[in-house]
Amino acid sequence: MKNIFKITLVFALIAISIACTSDDNNSDSDDCTPTTWYQDLDGDGLGNAAVSQSSCDQPSGYVADNTDTDDSANTNTLHEAFADFDANNLDIALSGDNVVIQTNGLPNHTSPYWSNTTSRTATDPMGNTITTVSSSNHENWIEPIVTTNEQMAPGNIDDFNGSYSLTVSANPQLASSSSATGLGAIGIAVSGAMIYNDEEGPNVPLDDAVGSLDYTAAHTGPQSYHYHLETKAWSEDDDELIGIIADGFFIYGRKCNSTGTYPTDLDASGGHTSTTQHTTTAEYHYHIQNELYLNSYYILFPGDYQGTPSNIQ
Repeated sequence: MKNIFKITLVFALIAISIACTSDDNNSDSDDCTPTTWYQDLDGDGLGNAAVSQSSCDQPSGYVADNTDTDDSANTNTLHEAFADFDANNLDIALSGDNVVIQTNGLPNHTSPYWSNTTSRTATDPMGNTITTVSSSNHENWIEPIVTTNEQMAPGNIDDFNGSYSLTVSANPQLASSSSATGLGAIGIAVSGAMIYNDEEGPNVPLDDAVGSLDYTAAHTGPQSYHYHLETKAWSEDDDELIGIIADGFFIYGRKCNSTGTYPTDLDASGGHTSTTQHTTTAEYHYHIQNELYLNSYYILFPGDYQGTPSNIQ
């Protein structure tokens, strides 16, 4: 009888222990006050008041805030072509449906327009005589190859060090009608410097200024170091990415990556729709047109914008 009593007592104690443990768990559960969490589909830290759930712990993808008026997921990603832009000179980031491109305006290659100890004198468009000379040679300075010190424009690359910004759509579209380019920057090159059109001034063709261009078809003034013609520092008679035009479309060299040769279906602005080395889906983009200018050169962008341009500031 004693043994039966002892066994019964042991089971009773075990039952009491289990009951206590269960009560403790219930007590912890009772202590929790559920919080209402709101879905944050776009990951901006603001929640959608129309989609919520209550729980003690914060669910993944939900936040305590409920003030988001547009919680649609942003499916935009940076185009693969932006990987070719020099990260030392440019900052490129998504901002909602747009891409913000910021550059210091400096090129990433050699040029006789970098600061140097050679004194040169030139006359600016206002008729002022300007003498350019520095105390030392920049590490990327080289002697002029196709131009001369006498022909070079006033000012060195270093003198135009500034910031430029362009905001374009992450998914640019062709406009219902084209629009003319203006003087000044119409695009940003992968090097960090500016892209200009085929005019040297208001209704002034580039003809008389060609002699001032360095080996990569660029010179200084009035606001920046910039390219007018095929950028031989990194692209000559090939399909290399040149940069982005102010309407958001990329511009490539004279050859098309999809065919390995010169495209024959370009519109008046040098644009067409095809795949590139940066995408397997056909998309609209520009090319340097394979048409000789002054029997020796190829103009970067002689046409109109086919998209809606933004200002480069």
